[in-house]
This record gives sequence, structure tokens and C-alpha cells, in this order.
Amino acid sequence: MGKIYNITLIPGDGIGPEISDAMKLVLKSTGLKINWEEVEAGECAIKKYQTPLPDEVIKSIKKNKVAIKGPTSTPIGTGFRSINVALRKELDLYVCLRPCKSMVGVKSKFSNIDLVVVRENTEDLYMGVEFFPNSNEANEIIKMSNNKILPNSAISIKAISRENTERIIKFAFDYALKNNRKKVTAVTKANIMKATDGLFLEVAREVSKSYSNIEYEEKLIDNMCMQLVQKPEIYDVLVLPNLYGDILSDLCAGLIGGLGVAPGANIGKDIAVFEPTHGSAPKYKGLNKINPTAMILSSTMMLDYLGEKEISTRIKNAVKKVIKEGKVLTYDLGGTAKTMEMAEEIAKNL
Repeated sequence: MGKIYNITLIPGDGIGPEISDAMKLVLKSTGLKINWEEVEAGECAIKKYQTPLPDEVIKSIKKNKVAIKGPTSTPIGTGFRSINVALRKELDLYVCLRPCKSMVGVKSKFSNIDLVVVRENTEDLYMGVEFFPNSNEANEIIKMSNNKILPNSAISIKAISRENTERIIKFAFDYALKNNRKKVTAVTKANIMKATDGLFLEVAREVSKSYSNIEYEEKLIDNMCMQLVQKPEIYDVLVLPNLYGDILSDLCAGLIGGLGVAPGANIGKDIAVFEPTHGSAPKYKGLNKINPTAMILSSTMMLDYLGEKEISTRIKNAVKKVIKEGKVLTYDLGGTAKTMEMAEEIAKNL
């Protein structure tokens, strides 16, 4: 009898439950034994629990150590803060790992893309230390700024620590070593953000000295964006503070054909949560037409994490084959298949 894995599943909002079912179907077809502990988070949990992130979710993930989630909705401007940000902070999932690799059959202006975005996940502007205009805290900061900040300003605090920077830089270099990557590029805006991004760069330089067999270079975030659309083939592993990493991971997903084929992982010391890069797409909810590839590939990252590399490789090869053949694809890939039809075709090709 093979090993049985206990894994937390958060189906999510919008199209989340549909692509979660597609992912479960593919994993079941491998013969892998999984006990799914399903919990609710996001908009779907508010009516039932009066909170988008019930305590049961955190308890389940801490118990099982591994989770996979569909996308959850985050209101723009108002409402609750991102469930993803809350999970990352609560569980100290300090790494956001997003590989972006070209696949034959996915339309893109680029080919042979093979990039890995390593994004610091717990601090920077995503810490949520913000003050509204005319609040006591904002007014105090304005006074301290010696008129550098205008009255009636909203204020966000950006914090980058030596400790958290060191561990994300080390993760990037260790990942490069483990996966036979050749180069790590640290991306900042240290010419302007001299204290925060300057510290990130200082630590990156220090850590890089311990990895003499991995090439190290530095780029400014604005120049990096241009470089990636001009000559992405010369880059490999990119390591960035939180905000830049968020933006650049979407840019890199665009290079390989879009968010529908972009998987992701959030990794901490002994806990990991896997999820597609894309959002919950509520307007497509219930239509069974969304591409399940990103969710399925996120599950292969989970299997790699669990040491099930043979099954992971089988699934990745099946995904590549189905997309290359082009017979059973969802609308975004140029086909007419439903979500579950594409998942079933991937399962058949295992």
C-alpha cells in the first residue's frame, strides 16, 4: 500500500472550484492516494463564517503542512485585504515561487522562455502598514517629514529587513543550485529607494559571495521590464522584493502566453501552499470554460515538493502533449473544450 497524503484544499472563489475539481481528477488518475481536507476561504466563506479567512483554514494547513488553493477574490480599493497576503503572513510563507516556461502550442510572441521568479512574500509595501488621510498617525508622519509629505496624504510604510532579505536571496541561490540554473539576477530600484532597496541589494551581494559557481547580476526594475521583452532568453532566476516580484511575475506569465498556464507556490520553513498565478475570474464562474492548466501545473509543483517527482513529470508531460496536439483545449488556447474535458484529456495521456 502506497503512502497516503493529507492535503488541505481551498477551492476558492469564482472559477476556483471548477479548476480545483479538474486538478483533483488528474491527480486521482495517477493512482496517488490523497485525503483532501477541504476548507473554505475568500468571499464564499464570509456568509458562513463572517470572515474571509476562518481559523479552520489556518489550523488545517498547519496540521497538514501542505495545501493547494484555487484563486480567491480580493476587492479593489475597499473590503477585506487579500487572502493570499494574509495566509503568507500568518504562515510565514516567505517565498513566492513562479516558474514561467514556454510550451509548444501556447500562442506567444516569444519562444524558449525559461524563467523563475523568486519573490519575497512577507514584507515591503505588502505589510499593510497604511494610514488614511487626516488620521492621527498620518498627521504625525507628515509633521516628521518636514513638509516633504503634503497634508491630506494617505501613507504606506515600506519595510525591508536584513533577516527576511537574506533568507529569500539564499532560497534563490539554493534553488539555482538544486535545479541546475546558471544565473541569479537581483532586481531592485536601489538608485532611488536607497535605504530599503539599498539594503536588499547589499544583502544580495553579501550572499552571492557564498555561491561562486552561480553567476550573479543586478538590474533596476524599470530596466528589467524592458530587458524581459527584448531578450528574455538571457535571464534565468530573478529574485525581487515583494511588490516588484508581483508585477514581474505577471509580465513573465505574459511572455509564455498568459496567466492560464502560469503555476505558483508559496513556501515557508515547513509549510507550503500551491496556487495558480491567475485570479478568480468571477464572470466565468459556472461556465466550465476556464483553462485548468495553471492549477494542474501548480499541483505538479506540490508533488515535486512532496518528493513525488515521477508522477509530477508524468503530469507535466501529459499537459504538454495535450496542448501541443491542440485537439482538446479551452477557448483561451484556441479550442472549444470545457474545463473538465481538457482535464479528462490530460488524464488520458498520463
